[in-house]
Amino acid sequence: MLASRAGLAQSPVYGLRSGRFNPGVSGNLPNPEPPILRRRIRWWPAVLVFVATGVAVAVIRGRSDLPFQSRNLNSMVAVILGVAGLWLWWLLASRAAWRWRFAVCGGALVVVGLLAATFRIRGVSGDLLPILEPRWTREPVSNVERVVSPTDETLPPASDRPDFPQFLGPNRNCVIEGVTLDPDWTAHPPVVLWRQPIGAAWSGFAVVGNRAVTQEQRGEEELVTCYDVATGRRLWGHADPARFDTTIAGVGPRATPTIVSNRVFTLGATGWLNCLELENGKSVWQRQITGDAESKAPGWGFAGSPLWLDRRIIVSAGGRQDHSLLAYDAATGEMVWHGGSDSAGYSSPFVAELDGTTQILSFNGPGIAAHAPEDGRVLWQYPWGRGQPHVAEPVIVGPDRVVFSSGYGVGAELLQVRPDAQGEWQVESLWQSRALKAKFANFIAKEGYLYGLDDGILACVDLADGRRVWKEGRYGHGQMLRVGEHVLLTAENGELILLAPTPEGPNERQRFKVFSDKTWNPPALSGDLLLLRNDQEAACVRVALAGA
Repeated sequence: MLASRAGLAQSPVYGLRSGRFNPGVSGNLPNPEPPILRRRIRWWPAVLVFVATGVAVAVIRGRSDLPFQSRNLNSMVAVILGVAGLWLWWLLASRAAWRWRFAVCGGALVVVGLLAATFRIRGVSGDLLPILEPRWTREPVSNVERVVSPTDETLPPASDRPDFPQFLGPNRNCVIEGVTLDPDWTAHPPVVLWRQPIGAAWSGFAVVGNRAVTQEQRGEEELVTCYDVATGRRLWGHADPARFDTTIAGVGPRATPTIVSNRVFTLGATGWLNCLELENGKSVWQRQITGDAESKAPGWGFAGSPLWLDRRIIVSAGGRQDHSLLAYDAATGEMVWHGGSDSAGYSSPFVAELDGTTQILSFNGPGIAAHAPEDGRVLWQYPWGRGQPHVAEPVIVGPDRVVFSSGYGVGAELLQVRPDAQGEWQVESLWQSRALKAKFANFIAKEGYLYGLDDGILACVDLADGRRVWKEGRYGHGQMLRVGEHVLLTAENGELILLAPTPEGPNERQRFKVFSDKTWNPPALSGDLLLLRNDQEAACVRVALAGA
């Protein structure tokens, strides 16, 4: 017995107090506590979310039937849902210690909050990708009073440069006649005469003589401003208390001024229609077209540039009950006629001659409509699209033919328009094609072919049947002008590009960097002076002319 007690005394036992294994401690033997086991993190849900997100993005990117913008939006949604799924997995199903779950999830929320407090979305790209800027960045402050008054000594002498008096040029069709560019930019590169900040807007310049007029937003005021073409010095400004601002559409007016003789006609994003003196910006008359038409500004703001025809100013107001298109007396501002009942699109009304008859064409919300210039009555209408914005200007391609196009996966269509034996206008579709989807970049016709930006990529389409001939060169959603055999293209990234497109290819010749920010605004060419701008800067670039 003594031996057994001695053996027990020498045996390792559990301590009575702690229950832990203590060798050499004698006493009674309690029931041992089980050891604490740490559960491993459950990784498979995270792997599943990660793989599912990757597969979803790959499938979305591979769907060529979806518009490029839709693929971007759907991809962003898939990534956001994937990140949210990982966050929920870590918080609810990861099996990590709770202190780590709260720390990681709370830290993620703090990072998101800091980013939201530091940056804001300054609009989107043409492909609907958000553009971020620091929140401390401010817009230029309106200061209409502090402008330099023009004098005969400071203004450059009058030149023989042709005018660019309205949206898309003298004929509102992106074509410049009587000017031939020198294509050798290596020997004769473009020269920036001036560059300076400018208020936000998607307007272009209208140029007459030594004056270039545009629109811009500065603070809570919507401005019409006139600049000296040669120096960029501001000559005068007219301000209206109006501001259009949405996250997607951006800030400021959209339309380009129209200059006729000594008058400037402008339409603001919220509907202010102005008639101003070109010399000093003094107001001659003003109308609010939303009040006249009992309408409201469309989602991206009024964007149609005023049209001058037969001493009348014509604008798309989007009013119902025969108030879609309005005509005002250019001298007095009194309404002369109104017609149509379509909501407003974002294209500008223009004059066309179809089958020998002068008509005003308006690319409205539901489709295209033609109006009689004398009284505004609707001559014919053609519904088109599926509710997407209509922005690019239709193009006349024959005595009785017009082609129009829009983005968002819709495409283009060629119409033949003629009257029947009773004089009623008949519209026939000759072809429909998804080969040219001009979202808001205007396109051109040249020698039986259409050239335009198809979802940001330059494309050539056979005018005979709508067949795509080629598609290459991603320039984004910029703008173009046809100058003789060449095309001046302002890319979305701010580059100026010279091309000589043919059915064989785009034939890119030269590139010249002007801006570094998103550039959607239409360019204006007056002789050898190219006026460019975006929502941040404006510049005047001298381009060499052939034989100069």
